[in-house]
Amino acid sequence: MKCYPMIVVRDVAASSAWYQELLGLTSGHGGDEFEMLLAADDLALMLHRLDFTEHPALADPREGDAGRGVLLYFSVDDVALHFKQAQEMGVEPIYEPHENPEARAIEFNLRDPDGYALTISQWAG
Repeated sequence: MKCYPMIVVRDVAASSAWYQELLGLTSGHGGDEFEMLLAADDLALMLHRLDFTEHPALADPREGDAGRGVLLYFSVDDVALHFKQAQEMGVEPIYEPHENPEARAIEFNLRDPDGYALTISQWAG
């Protein structure tokens, strides 16, 4: 089983470019309404514009905090590389890279342009 999160964003193209730059993902769909972001050939994240009447289960983020209760957790091979990329993009971290002993990982936390919380994590073994 796999889980493919879909988040509602203000600007699909801009959010797509942001995730591609930060995580090295690639566009699998493109456009202003919907995006499928890929890690190699595997779907990693979907983005949807605010007008999402065809998905009535999605909550409108304008009616509260974006992603309240949601953490997008990305497992990467080189957390330092992605932290450096976030710095170059001017992204302000919530927490800088640190060891999470419970997850046995090195990770950092930040928010995307729509306010969704992200953890970028590298398993430490």
